[in-house]
Amino acid sequence: MADVATAIAVAARSSDRSAPRRRGLALRLVGNERVVVGCAVLLVAFFVAVFASQLAPYDPNMQILTARFGPPNLAHLLGSDQLGRDVLSRVIWGSRVSLVVGFSSVMITIIIGTAIGLVAGYSGGWIDALLMRFVDVFISIPVFILLLTIVAIYGANEPLLIAFIGISGFPGAARIVRAEVLALVPREFITASRVIGSTPWRIMVRHILPNLLSIIIVSATLRVGAAMLTEAALSYFGLGVPPPAPAWGGMVADGRTSLDVAWWVSTFPGVALLVVVIATNLVGDGLRDVLDPRRAHLD
Repeated sequence: MADVATAIAVAARSSDRSAPRRRGLALRLVGNERVVVGCAVLLVAFFVAVFASQLAPYDPNMQILTARFGPPNLAHLLGSDQLGRDVLSRVIWGSRVSLVVGFSSVMITIIIGTAIGLVAGYSGGWIDALLMRFVDVFISIPVFILLLTIVAIYGANEPLLIAFIGISGFPGAARIVRAEVLALVPREFITASRVIGSTPWRIMVRHILPNLLSIIIVSATLRVGAAMLTEAALSYFGLGVPPPAPAWGGMVADGRTSLDVAWWVSTFPGVALLVVVIATNLVGDGLRDVLDPRRAHLD
């Protein structure tokens, strides 16, 4: 009976402290310059991607052969490429590919990694050992060679690219989540939940998972930039979104042989990719500072 009373008291104290913490968290988010700047850049990028058809001055695949390798001018603000296509229009439309691939693949990574890490860390024993050995085996697979094989069989397309990048990144997410779960399991509120008869599933979903949200959000934000760079690298080597669909990595690859005469073909999509990746990293770094309990205590 005393154990049940203790469990109820722990739950009550946690509820009383939640509202002030949420208010303090909101204030710290607004006051963090990196979060504000990064979110502003990402909002602009999302706006451009959503309204690409209205913002792009030309069809991204329209060829004007008389304007081949045209430098930036009033008709083509960022110049034109080797086929006379407007670079600005292709950069605008390319934002859709990079943002969709980056965020969608990271969502897959986080869902798979969180599920495996949560179950492994809470269950322990042979379940933990089995899941972690599965993660180790997956890490040992040469993913680039695997992608080459998959592309050779099924061909390159955007859904395949999203799935590949998402699945290939889950081992790191699983290990991070497992480490956090192992630190949470001995805590008194988990013990209290067990005492009052909560099922393992309820404990994992209702008590452990909410305490993982901060580390999951930070990890996901930092992984978006890496996923976008992976997409760009694969597109650079011809393994990404198939042409003529505009993708920033593919555009950089298209202009790599003509940098001496048409630097703008590769430079502008490269700069766009750089800016968006830096913005995601700024948001991730800022969230890490804001959500770090030790940093919050110091503030």
